[in-house]
Amino acid sequence: MKKNETAEPPILVKGLRKAFGDQKVLNGIDLQAARGETVAVLGQSGTGKSVLLKLLIGLQAPDSGSIRIDGQDITGADPEQLNEVRKKIGFLFQQAALYDSLTVEDNVAFPLSRHTKMSEDERRQRARELLANLGMEHDLEKMPSQVSGGMQKRVGLARALALEPEILLFDEPTAALDPITAAEIGKLIVQLKDERKITSIVVTHDIRGAQRFADRLLLMHEGKILMEGTFADLQKSRDKFVAQFLGSDS
Repeated sequence: MKKNETAEPPILVKGLRKAFGDQKVLNGIDLQAARGETVAVLGQSGTGKSVLLKLLIGLQAPDSGSIRIDGQDITGADPEQLNEVRKKIGFLFQQAALYDSLTVEDNVAFPLSRHTKMSEDERRQRARELLANLGMEHDLEKMPSQVSGGMQKRVGLARALALEPEILLFDEPTAALDPITAAEIGKLIVQLKDERKITSIVVTHDIRGAQRFADRLLLMHEGKILMEGTFADLQKSRDKFVAQFLGSDS
């Protein structure tokens, strides 16, 4: 058990609201994720799924409500407090968001040079271990433009894991990937849960993938969580939107 482990879940969100002008994007979101749990957040485009992730990592501030990460309320936290909380969180962006001018290895080592006192040799060793664990040990010196989209996602995941986070946030991790590569990314999410007990929030359109890698699914609609449960729970729902959403992927 980690020293900061408490009875409170690592992610606890209550009454979260966010609007941009007259557009209400989040309209009272309650969400929690237990330690080692993978929660998939589903919904149509424009439902506020990616906004939710930005709020969780403090890139945007909510209009009201609270966000607690490992027992600390980050709403209203100052930049220094936010930086400390962010060290516990790994974020995999939809487009991997790699630095084009850095090699694959240097991309992974970047957060280590910024947030740790590791020597250059220690940073390189850590980056190489992470990349090897994701099957990228032969691509260290390549530039991001020289590897496929799926491999870029792997590099982004290795970088997200560099600081040994307790929480991972994924924004559409399987978007624009072929089915085989998407399945591989899904297996990596399960592997991280099993081996490291990492808490994950996965925003995705991939219903079938979420069925395989998530412990619990949340379906967002009109700024609220319409339903949550297992894939089987969603299938049993008689709600018209739930049936329509599931049917669109069949």
